[in-house]
Amino acid sequence: MIEVKNVTKKYGKTIAVDNISFTINEGEIIGLLGPNGAGKSTTMNMLTGFIEQTQGDIIIDGYDMLRKPKKAKTKIGYMPEGVPLYTDLTVKEFISYMAELKKVDKKTRKEKVQEIMKKTGLENVEQKLIKNLSRGYKQRVSMAGALIGDPKILILDEPTVGLDPKQITEIRNLIKELGRTHTVILSSHILSEVSQICNKVIIINQGKIIAVDSPENLEEKVSNKNCLYILVEDPENKMEFIKEKVKEIKTIELIQSNEDGTKKYMVESKENKDLRKSIFSELAKENITILEMKKEDSTLEDAFMKLIEGGNK
Repeated sequence: MIEVKNVTKKYGKTIAVDNISFTINEGEIIGLLGPNGAGKSTTMNMLTGFIEQTQGDIIIDGYDMLRKPKKAKTKIGYMPEGVPLYTDLTVKEFISYMAELKKVDKKTRKEKVQEIMKKTGLENVEQKLIKNLSRGYKQRVSMAGALIGDPKILILDEPTVGLDPKQITEIRNLIKELGRTHTVILSSHILSEVSQICNKVIIINQGKIIAVDSPENLEEKVSNKNCLYILVEDPENKMEFIKEKVKEIKTIELIQSNEDGTKKYMVESKENKDLRKSIFSELAKENITILEMKKEDSTLEDAFMKLIEGGNK
């Protein structure tokens, strides 16, 4: 569906994107991530044909973006960041205008506009001026503009920025629904959002791709399977001697002492072994009350930070 082959973008002597390559298959929802200045926006602008690459090839559904830009661009619906809309138009007028720009067949144009308004939940506000809409509805109008013309690929730049929690949930659900019939490329600074929506992540840093994988695999790679976090009532500090009872323990570290007398410890095993059963048994013998015991949780944000920090060293 999308092939990016050895693409570089230079501005004078500055290299914004440095020899990147990746493939996006039909039906995938992709999260494009990177810190500010990493080359993320430049990459999205090249994918949409807004700017040209200096070197390399970008193939959109079989069409080369440089050699056949009109054919390639008909495959793409783009929702830019910041929701740039004609605010003095009504919702229906704006979507109809976008349909005209995209040369949707006149015979079916009205029908297509109605279909898109229904799909994006805009039927109840179709006669309202865009300037009088909430931020959430403006995002929906922008997405409707991207969807009109039935593009195979949707490129969404920060689609939930500035929204309240309810609106964020609504837009996320809409993106998931669109992912059933479209290939979606999503840029977002909210990594929990990417983890929930996307089935693959591309991370860019300093103009280079440093990871392409599923959110689950990235989280798994940075998780420390050898660590347990244990919250206990231990007024006599008996936890210090548990290491002698459970030989597989490498270290026990007190990481938090609370006003209510509870203490939180990090316990690291010598090998990749689940110590919960052994520790539970020994703590029971010492009359130490366990309030919580869990393995370390890793998130996409943890993976992102470790990859970025590793790339900056």
